[in-house]
Amino acid sequence: MGGVSTADRAERVPKQDRSRATRQRLLEAAVACLAEHGWAGSTVSVVAERAGVSRGAAQHHFPTREDLFTAAVEYVAEERSVALRALFPEGAAAGDRHAVVSALVDLYTGPLFRAALHLWVAASNEDQLRGRVTELEARVGRETHRIAVDLLGADETRPGVRETVQGLLDMARGLGLANLLTDDTARRERVVEQWAGVLDEALG
Repeated sequence: MGGVSTADRAERVPKQDRSRATRQRLLEAAVACLAEHGWAGSTVSVVAERAGVSRGAAQHHFPTREDLFTAAVEYVAEERSVALRALFPEGAAAGDRHAVVSALVDLYTGPLFRAALHLWVAASNEDQLRGRVTELEARVGRETHRIAVDLLGADETRPGVRETVQGLLDMARGLGLANLLTDDTARRERVVEQWAGVLDEALG
């Protein structure tokens, strides 16, 4: 008595699956819209239409526009972290630093970085968004730094090593900015080559 029937449980699981799938479609659509149209052109209605769901369904998952876009950038950042680690499932050997540098640079030249940049610009003018985006960026930055340290085999107890890794990430961010307006592939490849050599010398 008062229990949940087998039929009820069977119905609930597909509903939960559908809810998760809807949430993921909204997050992916939000990032794509932000990257393509910027903050001003990325309304909840636009995202919902791209995701193929109603505005009401979108607001059920994300009550505010700020909820939607901060969650979207965080979601893709986590996905990219998983993808980056998956490139080197056994860790990267010392001789693979060029591949690691190239993979880290790629983090800043894809749609995630473009979407995050639009979110940062919006946050600089939107008080209700600034705190959340600042917190998100700090968390993503720490995770990216940890991944870089692990993959590069960097010993941060040695003087200057932490700053060298951070310099790599700052450089990668700069390359991402340069790539926003023009295809910077050729120059980027030369810089990656140079940085891989710098890291081999600095990290030992």
